[in-house]
Amino acid sequence: MMKETGKNMNITKKISEELKIQLWQAETAINLIDEGNTIPFIARYRKEKTGSLNDEVLRNLDERLKYLRNLEERKEAVIVSIEEQGKLTDELKQQIMQAETLVAVEDLYRPYKQKKRTRATIAKEKGLDSLAKDILGQKITGTVSEEAEKYISEEKGVLSTQEAVQGAEDIIAEYISDQAEYRTYIRKNVWKDGIVVAKAKEENTESVYEMYYDFTEPVSRIAGHRILAINRGENAKILTVKIEADEEKMLNYLYKKVITGKNAETETVLKEAVADGYKRLIFPAIEREIRNMLTETAEDNAIKVFGKNLEQLLLQPPITGQVVLGWDPAFRTGCKLAVVDPTGKVLDTTIVYATAESKSKEKQSKEVLKKLIKKYGITLISLGNGTASRESEKFIVELIREIDENVQYVIVSEAGASVYSASKLATEEFPDFDVAQRSAVSIARRLQDPLAELVKIDPKSIGVGQYQHDMNQKKLGEALTCVVEDCVNRVGVDLNTASASLLEYVSGISKTVARNIVVYREENGRFTNRKQLLKVAKLGPKAYEQCAGFLRISGGENPLDNTSVHPESYEAAQKLLKKLGFDEEAVREGKLVGLSFMIRNKEKMAQELEIGEITLSDIIKELEKPGRDPRDEMPKPVLKSDILEITDLKPGMLLKGTVRNVIDFGAFVDIGVHQDGLVHISQMTDKYIKHPLEAVSVGDIVDVAVLSVDVAKKRIQLTMKGIHK
Repeated sequence: MMKETGKNMNITKKISEELKIQLWQAETAINLIDEGNTIPFIARYRKEKTGSLNDEVLRNLDERLKYLRNLEERKEAVIVSIEEQGKLTDELKQQIMQAETLVAVEDLYRPYKQKKRTRATIAKEKGLDSLAKDILGQKITGTVSEEAEKYISEEKGVLSTQEAVQGAEDIIAEYISDQAEYRTYIRKNVWKDGIVVAKAKEENTESVYEMYYDFTEPVSRIAGHRILAINRGENAKILTVKIEADEEKMLNYLYKKVITGKNAETETVLKEAVADGYKRLIFPAIEREIRNMLTETAEDNAIKVFGKNLEQLLLQPPITGQVVLGWDPAFRTGCKLAVVDPTGKVLDTTIVYATAESKSKEKQSKEVLKKLIKKYGITLISLGNGTASRESEKFIVELIREIDENVQYVIVSEAGASVYSASKLATEEFPDFDVAQRSAVSIARRLQDPLAELVKIDPKSIGVGQYQHDMNQKKLGEALTCVVEDCVNRVGVDLNTASASLLEYVSGISKTVARNIVVYREENGRFTNRKQLLKVAKLGPKAYEQCAGFLRISGGENPLDNTSVHPESYEAAQKLLKKLGFDEEAVREGKLVGLSFMIRNKEKMAQELEIGEITLSDIIKELEKPGRDPRDEMPKPVLKSDILEITDLKPGMLLKGTVRNVIDFGAFVDIGVHQDGLVHISQMTDKYIKHPLEAVSVGDIVDVAVLSVDVAKKRIQLTMKGIHK
């Protein structure tokens, strides 16, 4: 850890100002992170110390902490490098120390950086540095040509006055380009007044990028999703993209800065050098820089949206107590089915031909299904939304109409199911199944317990983002992993049923330890108390502290093990129960509803128990509702038994739908036809919103009206405005 000293920027103070939290909160959180505590653990069990900072604030704090420490390290490295060259002045050192971004540090370091061979370095090798200095200093009394004659040298490769002057101009151009002050001014102006311009390479080419064939938008206002779309069009070699700026304004600024005397001889040369320095060196570099920054900002926002969507998807409520038929639709090869019991165990698998040309095959498939429904008591069909989903849905609806049993179906996103089914994990889990059978199991299970199933899939493959393949994959992967971690730890994990892939997201548990927990369980049977975790290989006291509160044991020796009360607070919880006339069995029996009303003075009770008031409130909440699942508060999936065609839709028709994906310009809503409808951001609410996430989240059940239907293009426009519920 880097020590924060007077010469360094006060990281803690900066973070507290940026995140609008108290200085002591920032200090405490930084210390807890440095001690090796995980973000979920700090957010849940160190509220007293941090003043209840939530996981989102703590994640932002952790990210800024890494950036600012990296910045300090870079400053120190730059200062050492310039000092070794014998060029460090007090003023320069001060400027570097006060720089607030890596860009500003690199600008200051630029003149002292080891360069590749440039036109300027070649000119310096030819001995033209002095001529450049004289021209730049506007000290030449005669003509520039006369002065340049002195530098003609066959040996050094300077054969004419023109060559000498050109070499001097190259040196001056690079010098101007290296000045941090000039770059800062130009960068600010391009940010403020620059224009992003996109054009078609060939106007007659048909593509999805046609709206960008003659496109301009200010740098300061361009939306992130447009940046990502333009970048993709450029990579596909369909668009040319550039930034335009007020060249005249920039050159006039540089002239005023560089040409300070009234020497007509040097003025012409300096103007040429300034123009060359700007056009060849400064502006292209700043254009690249700004485009990278626009892309980075757009990616960061897209990652945030992806993260929010993923969070909502992972926190969808499980459908418990039902035997589910997972249905992976297909045409030629037949639909793969898997029957899964309420605990997720696979009972049976088969193939049916729901899209068969021949009626006899279709009839045969229906008979197979009817037998399966009867035999296993199937009440719910989980249908994947891939190829042949529409045809399968028609088949299922016909079947439901023919049987007496109460069976419903849900269309689920099968994004990532194929990735999972071909993975090493799926092979280990179902060695005797083929890829499609594994996919059918995954489709069934993601309805039963979305979180437990979806953690097996790379979050990037879950399909609730935008332009995810174009982004910095490392950054996206890290951000989504954090989202999964937060969701898993918020819900808690059953220690006796959780897979290794679910366990590895629990606070303090590595991939190796997760596997070791499963091995221990297989060798020794069920866990009966949390302390047994300490017997697991490579799970030491620190890991135990971090993970214990998030792991649940139902039906164990201690009822508190089935709550999110941390073992470090067991003593306090037991004392509390005793004071109120209860024992631990009351927790197991669920007899503690209304416990909070029995405590008249929380502050006094907390003092008596030697814990903080926040911890006391958390303990009470858990004792009142042990093993509660926060997902229960989320909207349940819409179960269906009938079908709509796109041709059935008419403008003005009112429907209920489920939000499937939220993007920068709107949300896609499943209204029961094969294509999701788009609710544009302008159609979400009567009041102005900056982003669709202010109005909806993935999984929300919303009332919509049909605005327009384009059957040929399979586009459905919806609105949420003006609907009276």
